Amino acid sequence: MDFSLGLNDPLQYTLLLLNPLGTGIIFLSLGLYPKHARRGYLIGVIVYILSTLLLLANVLYYREFSDFLTINTVLGVSKVSQGLGASSLSMVKPHDIIYVIDIVLVALAYFSYSIWNIWRYIHNEPLRWPHFGLTLDTRQLPFHFPQAVTVFGIALFGLIMAVSEMNRPQLLTRTFDRNYIVKYLGLAPFTVYDAAKTAQNNQVRAQADSSNLDPVLQYTRSHYAAPNASYFGTAKGKNVIIIHLESFQQFLIGQKIDGQEVTPFLNSLIKEKDTLSFSNFFHQVGLGKTSDAENMLETSTFGIANGSLFSSLGTENTFEGAPAILNQRAGYTSAVFHGGSASFWNRDNVYKSLGYNDYFSGNFYNHDEKAATEYGIKDKLMMAETPKYLEHLQQPFYAKIITTSNHNPFYITQADSDFPDAGTDDATINGYFRTAHYLDEALKEFFNYLKASGLEKNSLVMLYGDHFGISNDRNTTLAPLLGKDPSTWNAFDDAQLQRVPLIFHMPGLKGGVNSTYGGEIDVLPTLLHLLGIDSSRYVQFGTDLLSSQHDSVVAFRNHNFVTSKYTVLGSKVYDNTTGKLLTLTPALEATIAKDQKSVDTRLSLSDDVANRNLLRFYVPLGFKPVNPNQYDYNQSLSNVLSIERNLGSKSTSLYSENNDQSTTGLYQTDAPELADDTDPITTFPDKVQDQTEASSSSESSSSSDVNVTTQPSK
Repeated sequence: MDFSLGLNDPLQYTLLLLNPLGTGIIFLSLGLYPKHARRGYLIGVIVYILSTLLLLANVLYYREFSDFLTINTVLGVSKVSQGLGASSLSMVKPHDIIYVIDIVLVALAYFSYSIWNIWRYIHNEPLRWPHFGLTLDTRQLPFHFPQAVTVFGIALFGLIMAVSEMNRPQLLTRTFDRNYIVKYLGLAPFTVYDAAKTAQNNQVRAQADSSNLDPVLQYTRSHYAAPNASYFGTAKGKNVIIIHLESFQQFLIGQKIDGQEVTPFLNSLIKEKDTLSFSNFFHQVGLGKTSDAENMLETSTFGIANGSLFSSLGTENTFEGAPAILNQRAGYTSAVFHGGSASFWNRDNVYKSLGYNDYFSGNFYNHDEKAATEYGIKDKLMMAETPKYLEHLQQPFYAKIITTSNHNPFYITQADSDFPDAGTDDATINGYFRTAHYLDEALKEFFNYLKASGLEKNSLVMLYGDHFGISNDRNTTLAPLLGKDPSTWNAFDDAQLQRVPLIFHMPGLKGGVNSTYGGEIDVLPTLLHLLGIDSSRYVQFGTDLLSSQHDSVVAFRNHNFVTSKYTVLGSKVYDNTTGKLLTLTPALEATIAKDQKSVDTRLSLSDDVANRNLLRFYVPLGFKPVNPNQYDYNQSLSNVLSIERNLGSKSTSLYSENNDQSTTGLYQTDAPELADDTDPITTFPDKVQDQTEASSSSESSSSSDVNVTTQPSK
């Protein structure tokens, strides 16, 4: 009921019903081995409770990610724990009580008897416990009985697996889609299998050597797309400002609710002659979601198949990241601005490995509980406070601003946005349009600042949506708002909704709406070529979206893919124009097979790069491997101010160019939290100021009187 497993024939339905039996018998047989019956019953109860929790956790996870929990995801949960409570709660549905009703009833019964037993104890009466008409069988089992039950369970599981292998050859060797393993073998076997694969990958990582990189280099070099001469270098030397649009899908652009535009600012921005946007740009994230998107944009390599690369591998892996490339090739400084927890998705470690000079996380922003959402401070507040740091970066800079308000559960107060309700019976969908509208207003305010401060004329601004906001199980409710019939909605429609915005804006840029098919993996080579930096020497799996040699086969993390003509979802091929299933001709079948092989190869090689940490064996021409230990993000403010001060008249920061005057007074916002007090826009939080003053004092006695405000002395 809660998993979309793609059951196609009676055999698959039969296997789905039978597959819990084999593993269930195996696990429950563990309770037969203890000599003391009570211990055996206890083991059985523990197994049952753990199985129920595994099922319930996967149900909730599947509703959000359309995938199953992996070991890497579970192990990395501490790195994404902020905000998970509200998101998980929003996934709960009334019928979920079915999964735990038996445990709840037994627990209530024992709780009731406990209250009763307190009364009986006070009155010196014997205690009683519920037995539900059952008694413990304490008889000694025959010596070989437990082994026989276990063997029977293994035999039954083996039979189910053999039949599954006949119906789906290479089930465990071609694990492109976890749905197949769960469909044929069940949740518990999938979890055990995933644990074994994770252990195997760790061993493979330890045994990797430079020869494993040969097929990767052969592929990326042959897959390189030469830049478009009319765009190459058009943004050379410009600042790069990347704005990460959280959970922002393409259908929001141009969408109206009750006659009101959801994104009036973005709608107008796309129409400007200096704006280049892509209408067929897809997210390609897996279980790592936002972190996968960041990884692709920073490195042009895919996220891993079984979790978040940032969380599970990001601290140890070697990267060829955009911040390091731009610093070493063109003298860029770099910084990230994010109003949430520094450690979320393990960013505080990964950003160092990517080569980011500074990271201004939630601690650098003035905020209280009213100013924050589950994942960080509200977008209008975060963007209003960012210029006080941004103006001190040496130009050219590479800056990434991560928004958070448009995140599940998509809640914003009426005071923040009075955008009309979408009118569905799903609060998540209704909230999605309101938070997207709020984000659009925040973007308008930030762009107004860029123009007023003069930064716009010397900057390339890139905006992108990281992944879907509305999960597939809600799309039929969303359909009427998009002019679609819910009764005919299918997997093809789900796939088309995976489009997200990609927008470049810069004065003098040749604008327009580009219909080229591409994905997040293609952003870095496109950006580097716009900046006049050839990408051929780096290990990158994407290609320049503006190149005539661009590969327009868009690979999804589950090995499905989209091209300009058709959408391939498992064994089904849809025509993009009609949305209808296609009957494969020999010629089309050959084309699909060729594209599928390319997708499989690309994902497999990228997984090798990540899981084996292969980039430790490769140093591109002129590239100096990043030493993450050189960065201390707690000192980010002190760092930028110190550099600015030490450079003196040679400083290229916006603050220095403005005759040592802050530009923060130019920022205008209607955020209600700042209506009566705009100090957060112009001043640093006390704890940050104190820390920076202490750091400055320790550098030298001559800098002990530094004025740590938006107007520091040099």
